[in-house]
Amino acid sequence: MRRHLVPTALLLPLTLLLAACGGNSAADTAGAGTDGKGSLTLNVGDQKGGSEAVLRAAGELKNLDYKIKWSTFTSGPPLLEAVNAKAVDIGGVGNTPPVFAAGAGSKVSVVAAWHGTSKGEAILVPKSSSLRKPEELKGRSIAVAQGSSAHFQLIASLKEAGLKLSDVKVKYLQPADALAAFTGGKVDAWAVWDPYTSQVLNAEQGRILADGDGVVNGLSFQVAAPSALKDTKKAAAVKDYLERLRRAQDWVYRHPDAWAKVWAKDTGLPYEVALASVKRTNASRIAVAVDKPLIASEQQIADTFTELKLIPGKVDFAAFVDTRFNGGLPPSTTTPRVYKDS
Repeated sequence: MRRHLVPTALLLPLTLLLAACGGNSAADTAGAGTDGKGSLTLNVGDQKGGSEAVLRAAGELKNLDYKIKWSTFTSGPPLLEAVNAKAVDIGGVGNTPPVFAAGAGSKVSVVAAWHGTSKGEAILVPKSSSLRKPEELKGRSIAVAQGSSAHFQLIASLKEAGLKLSDVKVKYLQPADALAAFTGGKVDAWAVWDPYTSQVLNAEQGRILADGDGVVNGLSFQVAAPSALKDTKKAAAVKDYLERLRRAQDWVYRHPDAWAKVWAKDTGLPYEVALASVKRTNASRIAVAVDKPLIASEQQIADTFTELKLIPGKVDFAAFVDTRFNGGLPPSTTTPRVYKDS
């Protein structure tokens, strides 16, 4: 089936999805509403098309004996700033924002994790590009959002190719600006994540030069405020909330088409792009334990950014995790799911 080019304007709603993997956009903390009932309120930081959308689609916001007050953010860093400020009790981010929060000495605790494929984290080049392998990126310009998971994926992919970050010309751009630079021929490549990857591929505006599978850890997190975890009733609500999120992720795997429809409506993504992203990335995620291999993997990310002087000083990532909600979850190294058409 022929794919049609998607106008650049249709990609702009994707700036709302920045929080999937980080970046430096400002927060949009306008309340997204409240669910549940009871005297206890759990303040949850979210992103457009994030936790609230998937929980609602999976029917997991029913029978809540506590309230969930939603606040929407445009990226991981400001969400974690809100957690640090105790304005938010818990929220979801990618694998890199917690590292920068830890580097800033923020009061945050990683309490839950999911492991998925990293096929959606990719270094894209225009379809007409002469570049065919990552080694050829030396001396080329690459757009990437600073502090995002794509930032680390770029560093790791370059290392695999025998290159350093200093061997390329890095242009720190947020996705909307990076897209304009990419489609306008102002940069040679773009390091980014799904659903941007799926959007560019679907629009036939580019191809994958390298992806993060087997290169980066594919982890995403729920991060809570230590003050909330010290409150017995809130800690119980956090436990219930995490269990609902895990069931909702299982629902996504079983119903990729249904979730893609909801996600597309909630974010403004074309349905075909949402479905491609679900199959490539979202449906692969499996709930895993916050364990020693996970901490070691995140420590490696922290050390990398410290060496690049993007984080001041040494970070002890183990000091920013809370393992009480692991239960009987499999280890963080568990192989992600593979979506198969029925």
